[in-house]
Amino acid sequence: MSERNGPGNDVVGLGETMVQLVPDGAPGFTDTDRAMLHQAGAESNVVIGLSRLGTRTAWVSRLGDDAFGARIRDALTAEGVDCGAVAVDSAAQTGLFVKEVRGDTRKVHYYRKDSAASRMTRADVERALALEPRVLLSSGVTAALSGSCEAALRFAVEAAPASGSVFAFDVNYRPVLWPTVAEASAVLRDIAEGSDLVFIGLDEAEALWGCETPDEVRRTLSTPETLVVKDGPRAATVYAGGHREEVPALPVEVVDAVGAGDAFAAGFLFGTLRGWGSVDSVKAGHLLAAAALVSTTDQGEAMSAAELEHRIRDPRTWGPTHESRGAHHDER
Repeated sequence: MSERNGPGNDVVGLGETMVQLVPDGAPGFTDTDRAMLHQAGAESNVVIGLSRLGTRTAWVSRLGDDAFGARIRDALTAEGVDCGAVAVDSAAQTGLFVKEVRGDTRKVHYYRKDSAASRMTRADVERALALEPRVLLSSGVTAALSGSCEAALRFAVEAAPASGSVFAFDVNYRPVLWPTVAEASAVLRDIAEGSDLVFIGLDEAEALWGCETPDEVRRTLSTPETLVVKDGPRAATVYAGGHREEVPALPVEVVDAVGAGDAFAAGFLFGTLRGWGSVDSVKAGHLLAAAALVSTTDQGEAMSAAELEHRIRDPRTWGPTHESRGAHHDER
């Protein structure tokens, strides 16, 4: 990825962030009248992770003119993410995401229909590109929100390279957001095939296109310059520059898998922006994903850039591995 000097951002995330409500100290809301309030969004999770590593980031979306929207903007700004290009839509509300966990059962409830972010258009993409990012990042969650959001991402696929930016796309297939698998399969493949850098879980590729191995995913998505296929707790395979590299994941005891995929993307992008090779960039992704997997928060414990690089170079980190419980799979 080429260097760029000047005032532009390294990574700009484009997508919806919702307020997340989870029960406070109880498995469900029938067990308590107290809730904890967080923010939840794939693209904003990635730029938060990058910002903590000292990367110049921004987030572009639409928020309702309400307290939830103000809270999200304040939270991202406090993390060092530039939110100056976020639009406030007085005619729509900020999305809401409710999560309950009872043992191994997780219930998720979305209140995002007709949310402010679902009204994004190519104008939002143009605002994002005006920030001169080296990478413009979005996801399949954004594509699923509405016809205008899908059209915006199709525009971004063409407009980002034309403006000198890399378009990075995390497939992030969430069945609950799509009318049918067939529709998701067609739309997500089109956008991924037009992207420069693609992240996808092997489980997602199997559900969408019947792919059972990383090489089958590569044959299905043959045009992206860089493709990263994550096989849960086992390994990640990266295809870049005509080469194929497989890097085993780190063994961890999973606390909560939500946010691990976003953390992986942040680590990989950080390494790529630093000019690291594919293997070291995947290792950075694994390290940040592991931190998220053992945490109840989406990003996990903050790690400095120096610590991240040290752990990548430390052979003790990459000793014999075994499968961990859980997978790098988010819910948004």
